[in-house]
Amino acid sequence: MLSTDLADLRAYMADNPGAVIEDVARERNVTPRAVIEALPSSMVRLGGGEQFAAAMQDIAAWGEVTLIVHTDDAIFEFTGAIPAGEIGRGYFNLMQPKGLHGHLRHERCAAVAFVERPFMGKTSAFVAFVNADGGIMFKVFVGRDETRALRADQLVRFRQLADRIVAAV
Repeated sequence: MLSTDLADLRAYMADNPGAVIEDVARERNVTPRAVIEALPSSMVRLGGGEQFAAAMQDIAAWGEVTLIVHTDDAIFEFTGAIPAGEIGRGYFNLMQPKGLHGHLRHERCAAVAFVERPFMGKTSAFVAFVNADGGIMFKVFVGRDETRALRADQLVRFRQLADRIVAAV
């Protein structure tokens, strides 16, 4: 990306930190990772993708969160507890028979991004698992309480996890 394009993207994200990352990426012909990295530095921290399993294991203990997979064709949302998982046969396997389960290509994770920013008039906090192509594999959002505020206990866990993952780089 040219430095003028990067400066323009940074200026745009500073003015519009709540913009939908995937929409900005598509409109500007950049990767979602570039959009995340263009957010003000106070809103994002990046850790290495090799921390995928550690991050997922920690998130499995948070309780009810929202996992979002955003593609060009759909936005899938799952609200509930993320199951614990383990690595086997080339995948990080979510270990439960019902609800959210599946097999994640953890080795394609190049970065784990921790983002705290305004979105639709509220503060949001999420972990984005960024793949080797600069796309977002999925995001896990800190849950909300009955008043729609971020769950304080999860926000503490989110920040603690960010501290550990970013320090491991």
